[in-house]
Amino acid sequence: MPTDTTEDVRARGAGVSAQVAVLPVGSFEQHGPFLPLATDTLVACAVAREIAAAYPVHLLPPVTVSCSHEHAGWPGTVSISAVTLHAVVRDIAASLRRGGVDALVVVNGHGGNYVLGNVVQEASARGERMALFPAVEDWEAARERAGVRTSLLTDMHAGEIETSILLHAHPEFVRPGYESADFVADDRRHLLSLGMSAYTESGVIGRPSLGSAEKGEELLASLAESFRATFALLTSAEGSGEVRG
Repeated sequence: MPTDTTEDVRARGAGVSAQVAVLPVGSFEQHGPFLPLATDTLVACAVAREIAAAYPVHLLPPVTVSCSHEHAGWPGTVSISAVTLHAVVRDIAASLRRGGVDALVVVNGHGGNYVLGNVVQEASARGERMALFPAVEDWEAARERAGVRTSLLTDMHAGEIETSILLHAHPEFVRPGYESADFVADDRRHLLSLGMSAYTESGVIGRPSLGSAEKGEELLASLAESFRATFALLTSAEGSGEVRG
């Protein structure tokens, strides 16, 4: 959780061309027998903290329940509707603008939050400054830098990337068993219709046995570097236009 006071926020916003807030959005869903239900929230918060340590942004508390309907077959999973998540993020952005913070970055930790892309698209069409981070390209760059051996396709859920980030950021939450939980299911074309339970009994799709704290540290460092382009876009005079890597 952020520990800012009102004075911290006022001081950070003084003298900057545009104020930027960062909102982690996670989920509360099964992540196999060895990672907690809050894994996606913990990952989103780890990324957001890394960003806040490197850039003058306002770090917000996370949205901890989101769109996890594909995981409904496992106990503990809790979801809200896409309409509700859309409204929550839009309301947060509107509240920030009333307080003088015009730009919002949504740091998404859950792949099933498809609606966040629509929120950002619609906000941008209205002339508001909003971005969704990380993009697939950001994850791919981080995967390569960290030496993650599993492809993004294979590393779908509770795999090498998520296990690595938690081993680095929250090792106390990783339970034994990830070392032997690998399961691959690259053909998931009916996932939206059938849910995760049609493709995995354990809830894992990926290779968590390859995870390490060292990879987790490098993943987060790479994502913080990749954020530079997003930050520049949102704080530029135009707030839009072509961005090259």
